Amino acid sequence: MKKLPIGIQTFSEIREEGHCYVDKTPLIHQLVETGKYYFLSRPRRFGKSLLVSTLQASFSGQQDLFTGLFLEKNWDWKTIYPVISIGFGRGIIESRNILCERIYAQLEENASLYNVTLHNKDLANRFAELIQKLHRKYAQRVVILIDEYDKPILDNIDCPEMATEMREGLKNFYSVIKDSDAHVKFAFLTGVSKFSKVSLFSGLNNLKDITLDSRYATLCGYTENDIHSVFADYLEGINFEKLRLWYNGYNFLGEKVYNPYDVLLYLDHRVFKNYWFETGSPGFLIKLIQQKQYAVPQLEKVIASETLLSSFDVEHIEIETLLFQTGYLTIQNVIQQGSRTSYQLNYPNLEVKMSLMESVLNMLVQQPAERERNLSLIYQALEQNNFEQLEQVFSAFFSAIPHDWYRKNQLAGYEGYYASIVYCYFVALGLDVTAEDTTNKGRIDLTVKLNRNVYLIEFKVVSDNKERIGKALEQIKAKKYQEKFLNQNLNIYLVGITFNKESRNIISFVWEQV
Repeated sequence: MKKLPIGIQTFSEIREEGHCYVDKTPLIHQLVETGKYYFLSRPRRFGKSLLVSTLQASFSGQQDLFTGLFLEKNWDWKTIYPVISIGFGRGIIESRNILCERIYAQLEENASLYNVTLHNKDLANRFAELIQKLHRKYAQRVVILIDEYDKPILDNIDCPEMATEMREGLKNFYSVIKDSDAHVKFAFLTGVSKFSKVSLFSGLNNLKDITLDSRYATLCGYTENDIHSVFADYLEGINFEKLRLWYNGYNFLGEKVYNPYDVLLYLDHRVFKNYWFETGSPGFLIKLIQQKQYAVPQLEKVIASETLLSSFDVEHIEIETLLFQTGYLTIQNVIQQGSRTSYQLNYPNLEVKMSLMESVLNMLVQQPAERERNLSLIYQALEQNNFEQLEQVFSAFFSAIPHDWYRKNQLAGYEGYYASIVYCYFVALGLDVTAEDTTNKGRIDLTVKLNRNVYLIEFKVVSDNKERIGKALEQIKAKKYQEKFLNQNLNIYLVGITFNKESRNIISFVWEQV
């Protein structure tokens, strides 16, 4: 049985030590045959570094590593190219000086590998010198591979001044690639984010962006066929329906793919967990959600233009762009209106949806023990249809939010604020939750499913207790939202929750079973 390549990003190690390998070389062949300059954005832990390592092995003529793979018989192994490989994955780069030192060191590593001596002190000129000398020495144009091209910027994204410095330093460095066109055979840059061409790529505007090119949708990530064919020895007893629910769903305008890191860890441990989510902190993203007072249930129905999905920049960061490029949202549907294309985004899978909402809860509930206790009590209340307990838990939570928190915003007057918090709790429990669930009579604020029970929840905010506090439940009944779920063998519960904007808490929690 071949070993699982957990945490291994080096192609030669995977092949030499007998690990499972999903053959992406047909797509590599297609890339090289049809173009010269490429850019690919994918979320972290998605196989980008392994792809770069595979490209390096192929161009440097390591034919023995490709035995049994597509490239073995579909590559010119007689021609060997000098390869410059640069990556920014090592540690955090916290200053422009450290960035310059890191670039300098990597240029030296590449020069030493090919026994080339560099004389220029300026980094851009030194890079150009390396390219030209390799071309002359080996009489072959140079291959340039840059992995995690954007990491120095993302490391400092919560400090715009430093992030801008990093961007300017990298822009100057990357511009060398275009200026060296006569010496370049192939160039491939990959990272998490895609910066606008007027910023980081202003000096490298000849890159072909394949991030949302359907032909390369599966270049990183595992398809279901990949899992069945490559990991067959590990699939006994696997519940594929549950595997899809947890880890599949990433859509780059082609066949949906699984997060490879999640799949490998699950096949090893056989426990459904948030493996990918735990490898990185969305702290900056959560801070941005808080600053912009974003109603998190809206994340289920984000509509974004092509421009928005690719307009990431330091001075102007849109939540939707950041969520998409970092892998917390993915494309659910393509919307074509005349010549204009836009995309409906949603969470790719249960792991991301559940874990992201738990992170939002962490922002609101500072005490982990209290948060876990609330989650446990809410799940217990739903299991037992104990609506009194459900009301008590949420009332206690809203009472515990410090008054000072409300002074900084006007959220207490909006239904979306209360709906967001209730939504986060239900989603963090891994329940089947739909915000603004569409019916032919309107939209249900929140639909929650557990086992054979479905809860239709409507929220209202009133200014004083004299207003009719049963309006939330009355609206559900008047709109006949329950009709959508009739004849589905479900127990249907209607729940109306009313908040007072002055007391910032629940004043009415009414329910009935259909």
